[in-house]
Amino acid sequence: MKPACLDSSAWIEITHNGPNARTFLKAAHDINRVIVSTITLYEVWKYTVTHADETRAQHLVDLLQQGIVIPPDTAISIAAANLSMRHKIAMADSLIYATALASKATLWAQDDDFKGLPHVKFFPKTNH
Repeated sequence: MKPACLDSSAWIEITHNGPNARTFLKAAHDINRVIVSTITLYEVWKYTVTHADETRAQHLVDLLQQGIVIPPDTAISIAAANLSMRHKIAMADSLIYATALASKATLWAQDDDFKGLPHVKFFPKTNH
């Protein structure tokens, strides 16, 4: 089975116990095999500090760091730039996607930018 890489939107959905939380939790059940982009750490930290507090953000980042944390190297950065141009996705999303692809992982997301892309399991956002 391919490893999972969860987009920031998936982690935020889990922390808010949103409608797609259970689906994303299944993908993250074996946290030691989950691919985590450092861009995801950035986005999750910023969102959680803004909407909750640093203590909660630190707990979440501690959890994510139990996964396989991958910073963007040269190959990921160039792949991300090409993905961004090809699919018209933002820098952060393209770096997370490139990290998943480089790790031969399936990206789990609910961010519309990933809808229809290869190697992505997309779950549309629903109202809470």
